[in-house]
Amino acid sequence: MDRRGVLRAGALLGAAGLAGCLGVFETRSAWRDPPIVEDRPDAPYIPASTEEMGTYGVGEAGEYTVALLYTFPHRFWTVTGTETNMVDIGDDDALHLMASVWETESETVVPADVRMTVEGRGERPYAGQLWPMLSQRMGFHYGDNLAVANEGAYTATLRINPADVRGVGGLEGSFEEARTVEIGFEYDTDDVYDLEFELVEESRRGQRGELPLMDHAEMGHGGGDGHGDHARMPHPTVPPTDEFPGEVIGTGESGGAEFVVALDDRFGGPTLVASPRTPQNRVVLPLMALSATIDRDGETVFEGALESRLDADLGVHYGAAVDPMEPGDTVRVETESPPQVARHDGYETAFFEMASIELEY
Repeated sequence: MDRRGVLRAGALLGAAGLAGCLGVFETRSAWRDPPIVEDRPDAPYIPASTEEMGTYGVGEAGEYTVALLYTFPHRFWTVTGTETNMVDIGDDDALHLMASVWETESETVVPADVRMTVEGRGERPYAGQLWPMLSQRMGFHYGDNLAVANEGAYTATLRINPADVRGVGGLEGSFEEARTVEIGFEYDTDDVYDLEFELVEESRRGQRGELPLMDHAEMGHGGGDGHGDHARMPHPTVPPTDEFPGEVIGTGESGGAEFVVALDDRFGGPTLVASPRTPQNRVVLPLMALSATIDRDGETVFEGALESRLDADLGVHYGAAVDPMEPGDTVRVETESPPQVARHDGYETAFFEMASIELEY
């Protein structure tokens, strides 16, 4: 399916150091042709602009809660293996629709296959699979650009297929059935154009780092039946090192990502856990392929893949059952495949050249 995409950036950034709001005409021109940082490191970096988001509504489907959000159309980069392809803003793109999916009781963000159909006003402006995505203000989510011709009432039907992770712990057996939810919304051009768009100070653009995740209280409201529900949406983050469950073996950096490696005994025996995340915001990095090796006195006592898993305490992580470890054991975590998620500005150069992480127990 031909995917169009784009970035017309912006958002309220508070103390993050922006260059100020633009007028209406300047804003429309800016998000149609947003600046791009020229000197970009192979790591998360501060992009040139940021924008506000709005909420269309929230719905529940089985064990899931789904929020539907919108902002300006965006450019973004799709990822296939280690190759990226920039998807630019189409001439007819009217907005960027986003979905966040989480397990309702634990408020744990879930990576899944999310397909969406949008219908209304005699048209079907979208029918297909949403891209799993990373953005600095939204974190991990699903999204795409839409060319909507007419203002008025629409219905988004989202089908959440079985998750790309296995539920463990209290989430064992979850995410194995497809679920469907409908969220109605009112598309009004002014709702999109009224969102705040700001440029980051030139001196900060391209510096290593991340803009802060959106405070959901900042988010604007659109025409939907979920006004006020955006406050319920959890951030797609994992625990910091000093609060990480289990016994932390150590931490490391690879390809701009931070890794926490630990042993967890909550799953019926010792489990080796690797938790990759973005460096400042601790946003989850799903859809990776990881493997691990444990060496003891010159012999390999474990070698195998780390399964993609989801736990209410650990969030998205990668793990495997291992025998009890001994002092002096060496653990090596290898990235076989980087995160297969599309990227917005600030992440499109990161998480590719990922060297192994080696730690001593």
